Amino acid sequence: MSKPEPRGLIPVETAMERLMSLAEAAPITERETVALADAQGRILAEDLVSTLDLPPWPNSAMDGYALRVGDWKGEPLSVSQRIFAGQAPLPLQPGTCARIFTGAPVPEGADCVEMQENAEVQADERVRFLEPLSVEQNIRPKGQETTVGDKVLDAGTVMTPIELGLAATMGLARLPVVRRARVAVLSTGDELIEPGQPLGPGQIYNSNRVLLCSWLKRLGCEVVDAGILPDDLAKTRAALGALGDVDLILSTGGVSVGEADFLGHALREEGEISLWKLAIKPGKPLTFGHFRGVPVIGLPGNPASTLVTFALLARPYLLRRLGARDVTPLQFKVPAGFVWDKPGNRREYLRGRLEQGRLVAYRNQSSGVLRSAAWADGLIEVVEGTTVAEGDLLNFIPLSEVMG
Repeated sequence: MSKPEPRGLIPVETAMERLMSLAEAAPITERETVALADAQGRILAEDLVSTLDLPPWPNSAMDGYALRVGDWKGEPLSVSQRIFAGQAPLPLQPGTCARIFTGAPVPEGADCVEMQENAEVQADERVRFLEPLSVEQNIRPKGQETTVGDKVLDAGTVMTPIELGLAATMGLARLPVVRRARVAVLSTGDELIEPGQPLGPGQIYNSNRVLLCSWLKRLGCEVVDAGILPDDLAKTRAALGALGDVDLILSTGGVSVGEADFLGHALREEGEISLWKLAIKPGKPLTFGHFRGVPVIGLPGNPASTLVTFALLARPYLLRRLGARDVTPLQFKVPAGFVWDKPGNRREYLRGRLEQGRLVAYRNQSSGVLRSAAWADGLIEVVEGTTVAEGDLLNFIPLSEVMG
């Protein structure tokens, strides 16, 4: 039995519902038309409706022979023409067959294609058919895939190589897509320093900025790198104020309870906080608010917390603002190959991977250990108030589902 909701913490499902509502209230609707080659990862701005039948004519699914079943009485047939893909055939002469190749148009008068493996070419070059024949055998009918007016793709579809290939089959060279989201990324903390610089006392390298900037680019966003902010309220306020032309400000660190919560202070003074303190582990102090009208998501500063909260909350929020229909990553049930005997009051997302059909969790689940995610290939969901025994079915979210 699950424990009651922890006091003051927002359940994950509630947080997601609120974020989706906030995203739908501030959609990014501007669009642009881009070349097909530049549409990878972009979000379709309007329904894609077919302007042609696919295929545009009946064609052969096999290399073989086209004939009219009613003309065949079991005797060998002479070959009256050869038809290659890309050719316009002549009408089939009655009582004959046509040599035909895969993808070639079926000639008028033919209603069957027999594969060459079931045909025997005789010495006089007539063709004997070895198996019974049926009408429409091995023929792809006109409009089998789409017909004129069919809605092929919905607005909000993320264009992957498969969808781009489908658009190409309809002859489209350009696509209407939602413009790129402009996202500012900033990190906070006196302890942070950029990779390549010598470390001073108490300093650590800033991994979150690299993680988020590269991730956002994979999502097709235009990234504004706002650098590292010191732990200073005035400088935090000034930095946020300078980012008024972006669609989202994404911050890491400075959102925990206490004197160092400079992002929270700035939002309370010149904006609002709509979401704070989630029943999630890692990532409890995630914050959502607005600063002078610009949406702000404050992610926790620990690297694993940043990864989990961006993957499960910030990413879906951003995609929904862009009009994406499907923002929930694929997850499936997998038996546990480990024991978890520490029931918590927050939904936990363990970094883990599949080994021989079972889930294995990384040995160190500290929110500061990014190596756990590099080792893992997904997130293992452990519902609040529960333990895990070997063989229990758990939700598993592949990292590949949230990376793009």
